[in-house]
Amino acid sequence: MTVTIKDVAKKANVAPSTVSRVIANSSRISQRTKERVREAMEELGYHPNFNARSLANKSTKTIGLVMPNSANKTFQNPFFPEVIRGISTKAHMLEYGLYLSTGQTEEEIFEEVQHMVQGRRVDGIILLYSRVNDKVMSYLHEQNFPFTVIGRPYDARMSQITYVNNDNFKAAKTVTEYLLLLGHERIAFVGGNLDFVVTVDHMEGYERALKNAGIKLRDEYVVFHEELQEGGQEAVIALMSLKEPPTALLVADDIMTFGVLRMLSEMDVKVPDDVSIISFNNLMISELSAPPMTTVDINIYSLGYEAATCLVEKILRPDTKPKKVLIPHKLIKRQSCHRHVKKLAPQ
Repeated sequence: MTVTIKDVAKKANVAPSTVSRVIANSSRISQRTKERVREAMEELGYHPNFNARSLANKSTKTIGLVMPNSANKTFQNPFFPEVIRGISTKAHMLEYGLYLSTGQTEEEIFEEVQHMVQGRRVDGIILLYSRVNDKVMSYLHEQNFPFTVIGRPYDARMSQITYVNNDNFKAAKTVTEYLLLLGHERIAFVGGNLDFVVTVDHMEGYERALKNAGIKLRDEYVVFHEELQEGGQEAVIALMSLKEPPTALLVADDIMTFGVLRMLSEMDVKVPDDVSIISFNNLMISELSAPPMTTVDINIYSLGYEAATCLVEKILRPDTKPKKVLIPHKLIKRQSCHRHVKKLAPQ
């Protein structure tokens, strides 16, 4: 149940109007009273409603955007500006503004979401990620607050959640099969953070393709790193140091792949002659790399646009049934993959 000003007033033994003045930091209220009221607010978990005037119309005309971690780190990956571009295009058409989370840790982000919901600062929220066992998603679901997710909810019990996603399992399975068709058997998987569902789906697609081809999964060929250049470089060092290094790499993200290419170049390993690489997302950098990356275009803009469409529909018509929108993906073949020819052992 939502805590009200009256509840705070009763707890602090003051009038509701006094609580309102404390929230407004009125100079007419003594410091001692302000402290007593603020303590009551904190104990009850009361979040001031900064959009009371908008609530007279039962709408703030604002959408909250929640990122997976701090903005400084997130915006290093062009995926997020592009998905926000899709969201903002639809939001502008419908005259909605955007409210961006800025928390630096998972706990700060969770608290910020609580403020958005309890303070009615936004009409609905879009999660720009899907995390395994995510308490933000669970909280929004429990509060019955309008929200959509870009990604697949990990918990199958949350079947009432509207989400927009790619078929990441199928995408990873398809590109692994493509590498198999090129003659590769020693295929490594360089995944992102295993806390995110997209990484889980990529991993399962990769494993299924190998299993169907009768190729045993090799644990040393599976590594996980954050989706940044440095993660890709660390992964390459680990993989290429193996006694039997892979001939092909399936990498979670174009930014990480850029780091992979740089490190391979320093190690004098040629792409695609010595090792083939397939990536995901089809960011602009994938065309500009040397060689240009073979990658999966997941249509990032459409993910954002459709997520905003679904959310506003849920805001305006709360009884709308949950939707599961799949955005098509496409393999973009460039110059980072090559047919593998097995070298004959010396006589």
